[in-house]
Amino acid sequence: MLRFPAFNKTPEAPEVTPAPAKPQETHPLDALTGGAFSASTSGERAARIREWLAGNPAPEQMQEVFKELSARDKGAARPLREKLDELKRAKGQEAMAIEWADKAQALLGAPRLNIADALAWQRDAAKAGAPLSREPLATLKGQLADRVKVIEDLQHRTQVQREAAVLLAQRIEVLSTKSWKDAQAAWEVLRADVAHWQEQAAAIAVDASWPSVDARFPPLLEASKAQLLVVWEAFQAALTQAAAAAEDGAAPLPPVPVWADELRLARGVPVEAPPKPAKPKVDPELRARATQAVRDALAKVEQETGQGHGKASAGAAAALRNALKEHGKLIDDKLENQAHAALAAAGELEGWQRWRADQLREELVAKAEGLFERAAPAEGQEPQPPKPRLGGRKMQETLRTLREQWKQTDQGGAPNHALWKRFDDACNEAYKVVEAWLEKVKSESAEHKVQRLALIEEVKAWSAANATALDDDWKGFARILHQFAERWREAGHVGEKAFAELQPQWKAAINAAHAPLEAMQKQSLERRHAMIDEASALGAAPLLRIDAVKALQQRWQAEAQAVPLERKHEQKLWDAFRRPIDEAFNRKTAEREKAASALSERDRAVLDAAKALEAANAGGDAQKIRAAMNELEAALRGQAQAAAVVTAQAAEAAKNESNQAEVQAQRSSDATETVASEAAPETAAEGEPGTEPAAEAAPAAPAVPAKAPPKPVIAMRGDDRPGMKKAEPAQAGRGGKFGDRKGAPGGRGDARGGPRGAGDNRFEPRRDERGAGRFGDRPSYEDRGPRLGDAAFRAQREALEHAQLALKKLAAQAHGEALTQLLGAWEQRAADQLPSQQELGRAVTPAVRTAWAQAVGAAPAGDAGDSLLRLEIAAEVPTPAEHLNARRMLQLQLLTKRNDPSPAQTWGQDAGRVLASAHDAATARRLQNALKALLRK
Repeated sequence: MLRFPAFNKTPEAPEVTPAPAKPQETHPLDALTGGAFSASTSGERAARIREWLAGNPAPEQMQEVFKELSARDKGAARPLREKLDELKRAKGQEAMAIEWADKAQALLGAPRLNIADALAWQRDAAKAGAPLSREPLATLKGQLADRVKVIEDLQHRTQVQREAAVLLAQRIEVLSTKSWKDAQAAWEVLRADVAHWQEQAAAIAVDASWPSVDARFPPLLEASKAQLLVVWEAFQAALTQAAAAAEDGAAPLPPVPVWADELRLARGVPVEAPPKPAKPKVDPELRARATQAVRDALAKVEQETGQGHGKASAGAAAALRNALKEHGKLIDDKLENQAHAALAAAGELEGWQRWRADQLREELVAKAEGLFERAAPAEGQEPQPPKPRLGGRKMQETLRTLREQWKQTDQGGAPNHALWKRFDDACNEAYKVVEAWLEKVKSESAEHKVQRLALIEEVKAWSAANATALDDDWKGFARILHQFAERWREAGHVGEKAFAELQPQWKAAINAAHAPLEAMQKQSLERRHAMIDEASALGAAPLLRIDAVKALQQRWQAEAQAVPLERKHEQKLWDAFRRPIDEAFNRKTAEREKAASALSERDRAVLDAAKALEAANAGGDAQKIRAAMNELEAALRGQAQAAAVVTAQAAEAAKNESNQAEVQAQRSSDATETVASEAAPETAAEGEPGTEPAAEAAPAAPAVPAKAPPKPVIAMRGDDRPGMKKAEPAQAGRGGKFGDRKGAPGGRGDARGGPRGAGDNRFEPRRDERGAGRFGDRPSYEDRGPRLGDAAFRAQREALEHAQLALKKLAAQAHGEALTQLLGAWEQRAADQLPSQQELGRAVTPAVRTAWAQAVGAAPAGDAGDSLLRLEIAAEVPTPAEHLNARRMLQLQLLTKRNDPSPAQTWGQDAGRVLASAHDAATARRLQNALKALLRK
């Protein structure tokens, strides 16, 4: 059977004196890391690791410290791991930067740079994670970008030169269609332009980056140059020939037809009509192929048109049009007429496009007319004007969108003038709302402009009247300037042109108003920087002067309250000011914590005892938990150390006593031998004639007892008052109400009476001779020893709380099981299954348990109603509703029987009567509720 020791009255285990804890050995890397390994908490270890990393230690040292610390505290080792990862990344990025720098140098050093290669270098380097923002990759990236920009500029200039060559050739061609005199007048300007073009082309070709341009640009430039030179040389030759023909009638005419006709007219020669060019002969095979292509396209159109496929006929008609465009000159007139007739028939099928366009137009008309809400007039009332559904700006955007959609619809089909008229009227009516809104915006903009001008003048007048702050209230000065700025922001909308005119005026006025404050802020900055330097000096001093720090902080607060600064700038200055002071206080705190972090021997003993108690709590054994609690209490009071000292002193005293006993025994044996030797002659003398030689010898002298060791002198109080001597019993004082009165015989304050009773003087220390009362087994003031450290105090407090909860839980569990076993024994009428005396607890005496065993073992008899009621009254538990009247009646009867024992005194016998009765579920439940409370008392 499972036993729970909650109610066992077993003697407590003897106190075991733990061995003194060994001092913790210092880690070899503790001095290197500034005490990171000996820190008591993970936060302190992490802080000291960060301080150590601030000194940039060697990577080998960091790797060794990380290897040792990560096995103990991964949280404290996290800064080390991040630092090592950062160094690893930096090392990898350096190698990567060297690699990509070599590639960039190779690209820049090549005589021909491909733009695609340069762009691919930057893309691939970024994808690989190379540090492009750091040197030397940043410089190389800029050089490559500049080189690419130069190459692209050359390509662009080449295209421009090509277009310019085409334009020059067009100018020459246009001059060939005019009079040769006009061409001669424009020759000088044209010659300069051609020469300038050739210079620019030559400059492009001799550029250092010209070999790096795309391969298609140099041929373009050369072709443009050759074409322009050919046209220019022909133009010059024709112009020279025309001038010579104008001077000499026999000279040949120029090859330009217009100039030749002009010169013929000048000579009086009639102009000949140009001969009609003969129609070239066409190859029959080529004509046959063209005719076949047109016939195939025509057959396709006729097939789709006959089947009524509008969409397919449109594609076939487009193919026929392309065939006519390509082969129209090679076919006969009959086939061409058939093709045009088929295209006309296919066009009729495309009428659905116009129908669809009309549907889209009707939808746009409905949307335009729906921009206004028209209410139907009631009978006998005039029609109300339509109300716009949208505001001005939204109406403007909607109208713009509708008109754009109408234009797109017109491009896909033939126009519909009737629908356009409706659409345009609706849009014009809606645009009246836009016009009204625009007028309103224009008027508001004018008003806002006037307000802004007035605000500018107000700022100018205020700045002229307030060159300095009134009563040195610079915060109020800045507040007023801020209010001016807010009013300018909330002054309303103006046009972009008007805002561009007003903004410079506003900036000039507000800057002039800010000038005194800015000058004062500049002086305040100088003073604050001086205080920052002073704070740095105070923080760097070996001895931190608190009074000087307080005075400096007060000066800073006064300066901050006097002159306002921009919030971010002021915060940065404050951070710079407080940093050295905070660092000094942190150093002081760290030194204090370092001094307090070393655990004392007593703290270590308390921590060990607390850990042992936690282990006992986890085991769930009440006896072990109580033993561990006693050990923890002994460690708290310092009894472990005291017991060790007493044991050592007792051993030393026993050794000294044994030595003294040996010395005394030796002395006693020497003295006995001396006395015996002195008595021998006398015995021999008595043995002369006249005496019996056979007479017995006198007994030997007794041994001299060893001298007792001197008793230690104990200082005792020489109190001769009655009852103060140990041999004299204390006089019994008068008790009762008047025996305790001050001045009563034997009472408090009576000079003739005996000793004061317990509690007469609450300020007098308790003495051992007061008797072994409730607290007589311990001194009045406990020697708690030195103050515990924070870690030890928290550990022992939590361990004791957990132990008390565990004991309560075990006691409740044992109590519940004992009560369940009792009810089970009653139900089965098995006295041998009744819980033992220890399991039932101290509330049940052996006589009561014996009576219960007899009641359970006997046959059911009797009624348990009154006994149950008495048990519920004794336990003060509720009674079921159907038995409340009986309980009240029983309570009235008990009031009439004053001399009878109360239910609280006879609940054991009442429970026996219930157990002697028959078992019932309701009765068992009521008995369980009552005994649950009674067994705990």
